[in-house]
Amino acid sequence: MTLVAPKLPSVAALDVERKEEDYYTSSKEDRFRSFASCEYDGQIYMTMQDFLESITEENPRPRIGRFKLRGEQVVNMLNNTPPRKKGSKNFFRSVLGRADMISGIISYTEYLFLLCILTKPKGGFQVAFKMFDRDGNQRVDKKEFLLMEEIFRMKSERSVDDSSSSQKSTKSHADFVVQETTLLRYFFGSKGRETLDFNTFCQFMDNLQTEVLELEFMEFSKGMPTISEGDFAQVLLRYTQIDEDEKQSYFARVKDKIRHETGISFDEFRNFFQFLNNLDDFEIVMKMYTFADQSISQAEFERAVQVTTGHQLAPHLVDTVFQIFDKDGDGKLSQKEFIGVMKNRIHRGFREHLKSPVGWSGFKACVKHEIKYSV
Repeated sequence: MTLVAPKLPSVAALDVERKEEDYYTSSKEDRFRSFASCEYDGQIYMTMQDFLESITEENPRPRIGRFKLRGEQVVNMLNNTPPRKKGSKNFFRSVLGRADMISGIISYTEYLFLLCILTKPKGGFQVAFKMFDRDGNQRVDKKEFLLMEEIFRMKSERSVDDSSSSQKSTKSHADFVVQETTLLRYFFGSKGRETLDFNTFCQFMDNLQTEVLELEFMEFSKGMPTISEGDFAQVLLRYTQIDEDEKQSYFARVKDKIRHETGISFDEFRNFFQFLNNLDDFEIVMKMYTFADQSISQAEFERAVQVTTGHQLAPHLVDTVFQIFDKDGDGKLSQKEFIGVMKNRIHRGFREHLKSPVGWSGFKACVKHEIKYSV
């Protein structure tokens, strides 16, 4: 079986090939293109810094074109990949390295795979590992890992748009050789012969999730050990599709109802967002625990979180969540609204607006948006 990876042409080539009837492209693909700053052998790549910025920033930093890598630069960059045995908790930031060296490369398939790591519970990956674990030792080799990545990529792109650019990406797969990347070098060594066990992969998942959450937390903490409840509300509603004016009403409600700020530590912050990765299980528990769409109390919420994750959330953090979403002041939470908004949050805005309009359709959407917010 020939291993292939999705080949993304340069932006200029894409603009030439895109026809007027192609009203939509994958929002994930568009975001990858806009943040990816490198090109090698006709392929577009993100650096480690590009990836972190694509997760934590709204827009990419200004740049003129993409940096075209030479073969020797890629070799030197891969040789500077830290060994897996060190198990760095800040792997992506540790690879940033010197100012005169590209900070690793990430392919489009890996970008989608890393997004899955940030938004999915461990159970789904454990199933995938077992699928390829023929001898039952919970280990996969490089070839099996690439196939697993491809499965997650295909699932991710199908969830975006069955009829748009994801199909066009599939057509360009044939006979394309997989380029070694920083992630492949890290997992499987310089010769590609090392294997990856599930426990090590789980640690990588935890480290990546923690590293991204640290960046978001530090943006508001400014070096302090806690962030305010108002800051937490801003982080929580970031990337959601809630109207900006409506967001202000959420923030005002938190400010009015929480008179004495306790502050939220990073551990409490991380525990909450790790709970969000189990939101589907939480939704199932809530449907079993209450009638459909029935509002829930803080005690019921805390109980459902514990059943879902096995962990308890800090009471004052739960109270903050309720103050954010308790519009009518009855002390209860609309599980339908909460789950809907939080699914947007964990998918970082890719869930509701799964299609980014271009062409004439995109122009009309842009005009409507500008009229709405300029009045």
